[in-house]
Amino acid sequence: MVKKSHYIWVGLGALTISFHLWLIFSGLIPNLVSRPLHMALALPWTMVFVSQTGFARISGAILTLLGIAATLWIAFNQSSLGDQYGYINSDFQMVVAIILLVVVLEMARRSIGWPLPLVSVLALAYGLLGHYIPGEFGYAAIPVQSFLGTLTIAEGGIWGSLTGISVSIVAIFVIFGAVLNAGEAGQGFMNVATAAAGRLKGGAAKVSVISSALFGSISGSASANVASTGAITLPAMRKLGYPRALAGAVEAVASSGGQIMPPLMGAGAFVMVELTGVPYTGIMAAAFLPALLFFVAVWIGINAFSQRHELKGLPASEQPVLRQVLITSAFFLVPFSVLLWGMFIGQYTPQYAACMAIIAGAILLFFNAQFTIDRKQVLHRFEQVCINAGKQVSMIAAIILCASIIIGVLGITGLGVKITSLILSGSGGMLWPALLLTALACLVLGMEVPTTAAYVISVSVAGPALINLGLEPLQAHLFVFWFALLSTITPPVCGAVFIAAGMVEENWLKVAGAAMALGVGLYLIPLGMIANPYLIKLAEFPLLALASALKVAVALSLISHGIIAPKALLLRVGMIIAGLGILFYPA
Repeated sequence: MVKKSHYIWVGLGALTISFHLWLIFSGLIPNLVSRPLHMALALPWTMVFVSQTGFARISGAILTLLGIAATLWIAFNQSSLGDQYGYINSDFQMVVAIILLVVVLEMARRSIGWPLPLVSVLALAYGLLGHYIPGEFGYAAIPVQSFLGTLTIAEGGIWGSLTGISVSIVAIFVIFGAVLNAGEAGQGFMNVATAAAGRLKGGAAKVSVISSALFGSISGSASANVASTGAITLPAMRKLGYPRALAGAVEAVASSGGQIMPPLMGAGAFVMVELTGVPYTGIMAAAFLPALLFFVAVWIGINAFSQRHELKGLPASEQPVLRQVLITSAFFLVPFSVLLWGMFIGQYTPQYAACMAIIAGAILLFFNAQFTIDRKQVLHRFEQVCINAGKQVSMIAAIILCASIIIGVLGITGLGVKITSLILSGSGGMLWPALLLTALACLVLGMEVPTTAAYVISVSVAGPALINLGLEPLQAHLFVFWFALLSTITPPVCGAVFIAAGMVEENWLKVAGAAMALGVGLYLIPLGMIANPYLIKLAEFPLLALASALKVAVALSLISHGIIAPKALLLRVGMIIAGLGILFYPA
């Protein structure tokens, strides 16, 4: 029997979906209305829905009510607050500001754990007490009313541009992903991948690569990708005798790569649009060849592993027939076609095109693979859409709101400029040492916070330094975005590896070792973007971009075979050195 609370969450999810679609179709809504209401809708999901104990549910409900009251007050008073220019002028407003900050921190803690909220708390402490620090990292005292007001009652801090991205773009594409995942599209991904690669040597692993590339771009989470596609691909690989560590590594690496694959790239592409000012189509064009090279490198790595292990293809009995592939692929091809038509031919904004794709996908939810309508199945699918969309929109909102506190403090105190100066001085004014320092910072930060948050924080402090040293803004942002993914497969904290290792019941260090070898492109392609700048200029210089991609592909092939394939040691070392030489030789 279904609990009554289930229908409450379905209703709240439907309200969340309706609100964000309404924002797109209704025209301009003041930011201090749409962004606080976005947070208000996210609060029950992050505070109550995820709670596991009675105390957590009660405390979550109390904080939810306080948070909703504070956000509604901001929304109703947005006009008068605009005249205050971020300065708190009463004790009541100070209480509202404190409630908002505490609730945002707790939202993030309940959604993704302690690390990101702790970084935000340290940032707040620096903002309030940093004027006591002597030397370069101190600053002139800022009135508390101005500091907290800028973070909470003005269009900076938690209501800044990052939150705007979450409201107007990320939420829409998360809803789009929820619609696709509730129907036959997921099976369509698997069928297309199986038909394309299942019969090849190492076919089960290659199916994982293709399906994860398709699914991961929508899900925006390496961990979610491992859990979903891995539930199908990992048992298939194990059944065919693939080593457990290799099976887990294939899924972890392929799932991580989904986040760098256009057209959606999880939430990162839309954040990059806001931070760089480059149109969404420009981001897609720049990201396409590097992402393709990543999956080419994984494919080559699987071929190299097949020289060490007998990696069989899927038997004919497990491969879908052509009719089944064509029918199920329509369930994702139709919404994707609507999306791409809307952006490239209709010249609509990405979010408006996504709304049209959502409508197309929602219509397809009425049909199954036999093109029949099962009323109970349809109802269940729409319930899934509401629950998953509400939950995922809220989790991303919690992450972005919390990260916005950090970005706000960096701007108010000037700390971002000081860290940029530190990177420039630490690298001696040289680009490559600065890149290595940035990569290390991304790896460390990515161990503790989700990819999008790691990217936003890292690029806020390191991006200006890299641009000062000669990189183009988009080049710097893509470099940081890729390295923010390193922690998904790199020890000591590697979320995708942990999940995959648990699913195949193997020691996580063995899975991580195989994943790092197989995912060598994740470490080298960002450096290749710097050494071969035409690689991200497919739209402006297509021939030069393709020539650069071919050069990098040859380099990755040599390096991958040198690391993985069972050849004589001297030959392996020679292949690695030759590959690195080709990768970094100026074109």
